[in-house]
Amino acid sequence: MLVKVFGSAVFGVEATTITIEVNIDKGIGYHLVGLPDNAIKESSYRISAALNNNGYKLPGKKITINMAPADLRKEGSAYDLTVAMGILAASDQIKAKNINEYLIMGELSLDGSLQPIKGALPIAIKAKKEGFKGFFLPKQNAKEAAIVNDLDVYPIENIKEVIDYFEGTSSIAALVIDTRKEFYETLENPEHDFADVKGQESIKRCMEIAAAGGHNIILIGPPGSGKTMLAKRLPSILPPMTLNEALETTKIHSVVGRINENIGLMNHRPFRSPHHTISDVALVGGGSYPQPGEISLSHNGVLFLDELPEFKRSALEVMRQPLEDREVTISRARFTVTYPSSFMLVASMNPSPSGYFNDGSNNFNSSASEMQRYMGKISGPLLDRIDIHMEVQPVPFDKLTDERRGEPSNEIRKRVTSAREIQTNRFTDIDNVHYNAQMNVKQIREFCQLNIASKLLLKNAMERLNLSARAYDRILKVSRTIADLENSKDITQNHIGEAIQYRSLDREGWMG
Repeated sequence: MLVKVFGSAVFGVEATTITIEVNIDKGIGYHLVGLPDNAIKESSYRISAALNNNGYKLPGKKITINMAPADLRKEGSAYDLTVAMGILAASDQIKAKNINEYLIMGELSLDGSLQPIKGALPIAIKAKKEGFKGFFLPKQNAKEAAIVNDLDVYPIENIKEVIDYFEGTSSIAALVIDTRKEFYETLENPEHDFADVKGQESIKRCMEIAAAGGHNIILIGPPGSGKTMLAKRLPSILPPMTLNEALETTKIHSVVGRINENIGLMNHRPFRSPHHTISDVALVGGGSYPQPGEISLSHNGVLFLDELPEFKRSALEVMRQPLEDREVTISRARFTVTYPSSFMLVASMNPSPSGYFNDGSNNFNSSASEMQRYMGKISGPLLDRIDIHMEVQPVPFDKLTDERRGEPSNEIRKRVTSAREIQTNRFTDIDNVHYNAQMNVKQIREFCQLNIASKLLLKNAMERLNLSARAYDRILKVSRTIADLENSKDITQNHIGEAIQYRSLDREGWMG
């Protein structure tokens, strides 16, 4: 007897429906075809034990299982439940006439209980698009799948529950989630708050500007000056995620199995901080069977690279294209996948190998040549994509012992959100540009007009500070953001003057 059941495979951040055809005929043998990987090939042992432990059996006949489309490679153990239900239906051990109306996924334990799967959200989205009546999946993944409206999501703990449902001996309540309520419930409660930061007012201001314009930023300062503490608080002042951004972000994290079972929809911007020993593939994504890397897991959030010069140069260089295009494409012989990677880059570094500025105030200074060699580990093209360079000085004792709390993140976020709204309106008619950091040269010329006094100030600064040519456009973009924070239509001298301060690494002789 031939029975068709349905599962799904995830490629990139999109799902593809997989038809599992199970045919049982005279003879002996278990034949699994359709480009399965080793995890799927081993499923026969898990299925056999799970069925035996729940009062059923693997038929002693010729079982042929085809996973269509047969030229598409299938990976993982999530098809265990799909194949097991197909075998039970094809061998007449259960009556399941409408089994082809449902999507069924789950990894089986030997006792028939279910382990979580990856990619539940994109699979649920695809199931809804293709008109499936419902989706059976492990209880641990049910909350993220239930985000999708108009699709019955059935959380299950054991294969017996699915069998009883199709036999009609028991029912399973579909999980229903109010997606909008889930999204807005904890939106205003950031984990880290700028109110906890002592001193560093100039750096807080710099962070506010970076958040308002979506500018990449690098912090340069000695150990213990607060670079990491400040970076961790940046997501708390970014504008709240929209529902679409939350769905995009949750999909990516779902693909790699990073969604907590108690969280349906991610409503806080991600903050990723990979170690400097990370490989190129782990950072940008890839592998023989491509998976999202850290830059995609940072989508709609912040990627923090601590001790930037310690990262492998090759790993940093492969970030250049995603920083420009805000997506990364990984090509293989049989297929190509594209992962979104629109993130804010926040990097930090010591000014020298010793960790201290060459200012004569400590005994750990490095020579000018050592500092230049250390800074030379970061390429010019990568620095070219970082709009703001800021020196971070240690916090003095009187600031550390001050009992007063700083301005909370929620107050800063209001100003940032207002500035972003101005930018959204400005770029309404321009595709793929939503905030100032994304402007190209043509748009800079259009939206960053300077009066004579501002032009003269910028000219003098570039000549006296020996600013590089690449600093020019960056200064204009940052000054446009500063003007937006003040709700100013025009860029003034004050805006230009402040923006010039944020190009430390472009100054000739900065390293002493």
